[in-house]
Amino acid sequence: MGYGCLREISVDRVAEAVKRLCIESNVIMPPELTAVLEQALVREESIAGRSILRQILENHRIAAEEDIPACQDTGVVVVFLEIGQDVHLTGGDLFEAVNRGVRAGYIEGYLRKSVVKDPLFRRENSGDNTPAVTYVEIVPGNNIRITVVPKGAGAENASALRMLPPHAGLEGVKRFVVETVEAAGPDACPPYVVGVGIGGTFDRAPLLAKKALVRPLGARHGDPRYAALEQELLEEINQLGIGPQGLGGRVTAFAVHIETGPCHIASLPVAVNLGCHVNRVARTTL
Repeated sequence: MGYGCLREISVDRVAEAVKRLCIESNVIMPPELTAVLEQALVREESIAGRSILRQILENHRIAAEEDIPACQDTGVVVVFLEIGQDVHLTGGDLFEAVNRGVRAGYIEGYLRKSVVKDPLFRRENSGDNTPAVTYVEIVPGNNIRITVVPKGAGAENASALRMLPPHAGLEGVKRFVVETVEAAGPDACPPYVVGVGIGGTFDRAPLLAKKALVRPLGARHGDPRYAALEQELLEEINQLGIGPQGLGGRVTAFAVHIETGPCHIASLPVAVNLGCHVNRVARTTL
């Protein structure tokens, strides 16, 4: 300890945690995901859909037992850092430490490297899946909460943002969310977790949608109005008939999660960030 009541945490600990979470998130699916898969298997009426759900469950079992990725697209690494305001980071640059952890995790874990250095003119692979996409939030306390989300291209490519006018209202929001999932069809590997961000600004709404995917699967929004909307949207999406892996059925999505933020009086931003059937996330607290 030092600096009065500040707690010192070395960035080396952050790097080590990120490394571990990169491997864990790709290999071990959250227990709540296994639970909703088993529940979906009971609800699904399509023979092909039930077969796909069984294969997904078996795939997750093999991945954990053999320490191999549940999906070959091990994604761009999104890292959420919630840093307590009473933490003093020591030993170097935080962002360098995060990338060091990603580099080590993807090399030591034999995970596919999918990041290109330049998006347009020279799409050369960085070779180690860095840099990560890192978001830092300062919160009360003296801990660091680290959440690692490997985000594959299929679900990310099918995501969308719409700057609706306020008069579009509830029906406009619902229509956009359902249409986005319908347009994705089988391409983003359903059953989906549907992250929805409502409010904020042009840049904030997609971040809210991505943070919605991080919420423990099936946990409801704290506001009963939004919790009811999550359930209503889930029911509408599951009536689309897309089904597991797009082969038809009742289970197109496992859950809809909504996160909201204040916005301008003249705006109603809405973003949808899809999570595929391996909606990967791993967390730890230092």
